[in-house]
Amino acid sequence: MTASGISILGTGLAGLGHAGGRSEQEIIAEASHRAVSASGLQLADIDGLITCSITSPWWVIRIAEYLGIQPTFSDSTMFGGSSFIADLLTARLAISAGLCRHVLICYAATPRSARSNSAMNNMRAQLDPQLYEHPYRPFNPPTSYALAAARHMHEYGTTREQLAEVAVAARGWAMLNPDAFRRDPLSVDDVLNARMLSEPLTVLDSCLVTDGAAAFVVSAADPARDLHPAPVDVLGVGHAHSHRQISSMPDLTETSAARSGRIAFDEAGLRPHDIDVVELYDAFTITPILFLEDLGFCAKGEGGSFVSEGRIAPGGSFPLNTNGGGLSCVHPGMYGAFLVVEAVTQLRGEGGSRQVPDARTALVHGNGGVLSSQATAILANGR
Repeated sequence: MTASGISILGTGLAGLGHAGGRSEQEIIAEASHRAVSASGLQLADIDGLITCSITSPWWVIRIAEYLGIQPTFSDSTMFGGSSFIADLLTARLAISAGLCRHVLICYAATPRSARSNSAMNNMRAQLDPQLYEHPYRPFNPPTSYALAAARHMHEYGTTREQLAEVAVAARGWAMLNPDAFRRDPLSVDDVLNARMLSEPLTVLDSCLVTDGAAAFVVSAADPARDLHPAPVDVLGVGHAHSHRQISSMPDLTETSAARSGRIAFDEAGLRPHDIDVVELYDAFTITPILFLEDLGFCAKGEGGSFVSEGRIAPGGSFPLNTNGGGLSCVHPGMYGAFLVVEAVTQLRGEGGSRQVPDARTALVHGNGGVLSSQATAILANGR
């Protein structure tokens, strides 16, 4: 039995980049069918369903109907991009309580082929009238992350070049991944000279806008070994949040990853030096720097130097965001589910030319809102 008592079985992806006119429902169904089939299960075996949507209400009910299942446990709690890692906690609780046996966690969105950003921003303004930044008309979320980047640069001397190295490293991994959306070469100068989005961040410091769906199946650890030849154990999970709007963030340079990471590491009985591959939510180039510090891979203020000189790029000593991340692989509004899929791929040795040798442990970390919600999970293969 793993520390948390659950394992990940099959995973599935669909509609990456541009969904070709298919709807969110269609690509989430494709990814879900792939995940269930790869788990050694049938859809009829799925009795737990966790999903949420940026754009659609009643989403979990819609997806259950579309898949043709009637789960005994469902949840659609929304924490932004951290949701699908925080969902591992929910799945564990539901399974341990006997409410279900096999939980499908899935997500899809098509913001590239069905653009709705302006409508979404207007809707958010109406739904959140107490977000005190609205009178200043920020270009969110970039403006909020730019504040954090600028503060980190001021406090610790982090440079624009160091931020750019995060994007360049991600592109290096993406060039090894046939599923990645952007695979053309990228240099530090390219990032620095790109169109300014919200100072100090350019468009190349910012995540992609793509379509995409991801799904994975979670089961109790012991039965998982009878279903799949290589289940991936969930050793620890932590979730924490500190604010909703960036003006209420206690410290722009410290996130709740410090809490979620501590919970996950303590439960797993591991420490940062025990982790072989790291998958961090990279909505903007500042976020991996913040999370590396808050999760304990380096000291506060040292994230900029930590990512420098190719350390996190292919061939470097610290494999980070091995699919290309949200900066170069895929980012359909929320990215957390794709972090889990890539970590499982690495732990099963299925990464092809981007495979990290002898990867046995992985950390995945999701971020939601404007550095608001943080979720960390530590995974391991059976070796």
